[in-house]
Amino acid sequence: MFDASLASLDLSKMVLSIGGLGTAAYGVVDATKGVGGGISNRGFGDIKKVVTRLIPRSGDGDKEAAVSLDSSLRTLRANWLNGMALGDQKSVAKALIKLNLTPGNAHRMAEATGVDKGVLATLAGKLGTNAALTQTETDVYGRFDLLLSALLDQGYQRADQRYRNSAKLLAVLVAILLALAGGRIVVGPAFFSSGGEVCRALLAGLLATPLAPVAKDLSSAIQAGAKVAQSWNK
Repeated sequence: MFDASLASLDLSKMVLSIGGLGTAAYGVVDATKGVGGGISNRGFGDIKKVVTRLIPRSGDGDKEAAVSLDSSLRTLRANWLNGMALGDQKSVAKALIKLNLTPGNAHRMAEATGVDKGVLATLAGKLGTNAALTQTETDVYGRFDLLLSALLDQGYQRADQRYRNSAKLLAVLVAILLALAGGRIVVGPAFFSSGGEVCRALLAGLLATPLAPVAKDLSSAIQAGAKVAQSWNK
């Protein structure tokens, strides 16, 4: 039989309220981007690690590099903070790395990608000239391009995962703080002396972040389920 006490609880409104709390928490987390990039800085270290393996630092003896490592990282960081599509970001990173491919640093890039050092150095000297590449050089350059794409994909996917996980974790913490603050405002000074109220606020904060994206759909499903349960009770 349908429990009347359960019917008295408007679960759909509870779900929407908790979802609203999660949305507010996400809003606070997103607002941190206005201070030096905030949470958006998370993950860029994985990209920097990959790019640093390929582009020489200033003073490494390679004066032929088209774009310095620092300049490249500033460009890539700007793209990352602005939320450019990952595919476009990887294309820009690959272009910057290829622009820095010279006979002087070919050995560095060859070690990072696992291609033949001598052949890569030779074809690097031909890039930007009218000299034709041999079949071997073309094959090595194609392999270099594929391995470069794989390295960048690995770095960007790890970075994206780190950013998303960090944003969700921070949103959970913010949601808990907002729930506690809301409980204190509604209940008053006695809020923190009531273990049950505090536990409910903590539970709402923990549920807020995962519920936020699906709160509306879940609320509709609860309403439909309640109507079915009520029809069974008749």
